[in-house]
Amino acid sequence: MPQYIAFDIGHKPRGNLKENFTELYTLLTKNDFICNEYFEATITQETLKGYDILVFSCPDFSKISRQEILEIENWVKDDGGGLLLLSHAGGDKGRNSNLSELAELFGISFENDQVLDNENNFGLENLPLISNFTPPHPITSGIKEICYRAGCSLSIIGNGIPIANSNDTSDPFSTPLICVSEPERGRVCCCGSYEIFRDKIGGGISYDTHSQLALNIFQWLISDYRFESQLSSTKQKSKPQIEDVINNHQIVNENIINQSISYTQTSSDISTDYNFSSKQELSSFLQNLLIQVNGMREIIENLIKYSNLSDNIFNEITLSKLPEKKKTAKPSSQKTKIKIPKKSEKENLNNELHSLERKLNSMENLLSFIKKNYNSGKMDANTYDKQNVKLSSEMDTIKIRIAEINQSLGNKS
Repeated sequence: MPQYIAFDIGHKPRGNLKENFTELYTLLTKNDFICNEYFEATITQETLKGYDILVFSCPDFSKISRQEILEIENWVKDDGGGLLLLSHAGGDKGRNSNLSELAELFGISFENDQVLDNENNFGLENLPLISNFTPPHPITSGIKEICYRAGCSLSIIGNGIPIANSNDTSDPFSTPLICVSEPERGRVCCCGSYEIFRDKIGGGISYDTHSQLALNIFQWLISDYRFESQLSSTKQKSKPQIEDVINNHQIVNENIINQSISYTQTSSDISTDYNFSSKQELSSFLQNLLIQVNGMREIIENLIKYSNLSDNIFNEITLSKLPEKKKTAKPSSQKTKIKIPKKSEKENLNNELHSLERKLNSMENLLSFIKKNYNSGKMDANTYDKQNVKLSSEMDTIKIRIAEINQSLGNKS
């Protein structure tokens, strides 16, 4: 059964299927994945329904809107979507992006740093060779070593699980590099290096284990819920598959009508206020629009067949389940503004407080680990002092912010 992957191109990704991810594209295609460049003026849960996996391959000087983040979260949790987030050295700050805003919903965050290793590398310190894969996980199964090319480190701030960590000789050391999360029905994988899948570079997709790593990641991202569901039969990015047409006075499956109405409503909300930065973006948009037009044509043809049924058969179909008619859309010259419900200030502060407390606890554990290695002689004094000062400084900053939030909330210190 083919699985559908959406590679986002609406947020200026550094990793692109037609430019520097061509070998990855070929690899996935040979293994029954259907890869599409995905461009939507605004990403919604509805436009993602036809896909099994969504990939953000290092957005460059582009940010995912808050509304899009909420829609993606719902798609992952409710529809069992698989989400792959790939970053780069410098993290969000270096790329002027906001992948962490999305990743943090699933307990993971990208750090604004670069993982270096002077001892274990592929010729350069920013090409560290990583073999610390704990705990065991399907993504790292059969993988002995990877080259973590030009990548940032990650942090666990919730229910995320690190499955690949930097070396004791790395800077930062023993820190997460690849993390996973399984929120409700979906699956999420975050990696700080998109370059491990790039074409024709040292430490890229051609590295010994990286093809297997890529397959492991994409195969794992297909959640059990997604695999077992019937959603793959109604791919929105291909022509909607309308089946069960009436033959010999058999009653039409009401799913046809529900699907038709849903698709019609989605298509009717298309905005005309778009900005295109290149011919490629315009071309991709027009191709997607053509697919929607062809899909509507098929739907209309089937509805015509349906409307020609005899009154007796027509009345047997339950129409009460059809959604209510939407209000008349605004003229195309007016841009529809989506109102995003705002959380209360207190709720926002509480969420930040819990996140900071988890991060502080994680850093305290890491600091204890450092001291243990130093006391046992596994770490030299220079490295210990460097890491101790760095962690202590970051922890002091977090403690100050926690105190400020507690004061604002009126909590007892």
